[in-house]
Amino acid sequence: MLRIALDGMGGDHAPAAMVEGAVQCLDRDPELNVVLVGRPEALEPELARLSPPSGRITIHPASQVAGMDEAPGHVLRHQRDASVRVAFDLHKAGQVDAVVSAGNSGATMAVGMVVMGRLPEVDRPALASVFPGLSGPTVVLDVGANVDCSPLMLLQFAYMGAAYAERVVGLANPAVGLMSIGEEGGKGNHLVKQAYEYLKNSGLNFIGNVEGRDLFAGPARVVVCDGFVGNVCLKLAEGMFKALSRVVKERVAVSLGGRLGALLLKPTLKTLAKDLDYENYGGAPLLGINGVAYVCHGASTPKAIASALVVAAASVRGRVAEHVADGLAQYRGRLLGDNGAEERE
Repeated sequence: MLRIALDGMGGDHAPAAMVEGAVQCLDRDPELNVVLVGRPEALEPELARLSPPSGRITIHPASQVAGMDEAPGHVLRHQRDASVRVAFDLHKAGQVDAVVSAGNSGATMAVGMVVMGRLPEVDRPALASVFPGLSGPTVVLDVGANVDCSPLMLLQFAYMGAAYAERVVGLANPAVGLMSIGEEGGKGNHLVKQAYEYLKNSGLNFIGNVEGRDLFAGPARVVVCDGFVGNVCLKLAEGMFKALSRVVKERVAVSLGGRLGALLLKPTLKTLAKDLDYENYGGAPLLGINGVAYVCHGASTPKAIASALVVAAASVRGRVAEHVADGLAQYRGRLLGDNGAEERE
């Protein structure tokens, strides 16, 4: 039986969407129990309204809420009873197996790193996202945890992404690409150029620079970038898919031929929509901490929350944190050797 702590007060639509998502996930994973962390006076009425199966959803009290616009440092210093902090405290104590939050993403990442601790080879944890593509899934990181990165951090992201892609997504010896403005090794800013030199000697299956157009059709199955670029890519992709879906629906509805064609293509379109719908992925794993945590959109719907809880449970079963740690450990010499010494001086 697995227990996942859900930040019941985090997100634009909390607590209603959090509670409803927790209830929805129970049908999708019969072994999953959810610990809703937050203010009981806000969570209990929502639970009573939905009447979930007895015993599978419990409430753990937390008196404070980390606001969406609050600085992570302020949450760490002054909100020790914030719902996201209490959720990670439960994980650290072994009372839950993972944490899911749609709240303040900066605070979630900072609290997760401080409470759970980092893997020995990691300077900063990274958020990973799986992009659907013509050649299969592509793991992109960082997608928002670190807007300012060092070349060594990009190297660490590459090792974490490769381990996650290989041992969780199931991509053997994944090709690793570095996001830049051109395929040539000399293209990009100072960060990218230095990271390129590190990656050349990383021991990974590094194929060089990739461009934005390669995310969905390129040869790389792991794409590394700083959190600023990665977050722009993620939000652009989500907006593009939504716009494309809307255009298709509007154009199809204007003619009989379009409606007939849509009828024939309906199974394919449904599969495509499922593959591209972020709500089916739920959240992004925070890689590099000593635990399992998923960070969700602030605007997450109950469906997205349910998906995140199910994926978090699958990550616990798949021993994701251990696999990423093992993947990093085999390159410990490169991470803590000349490259690491050079940047940490």
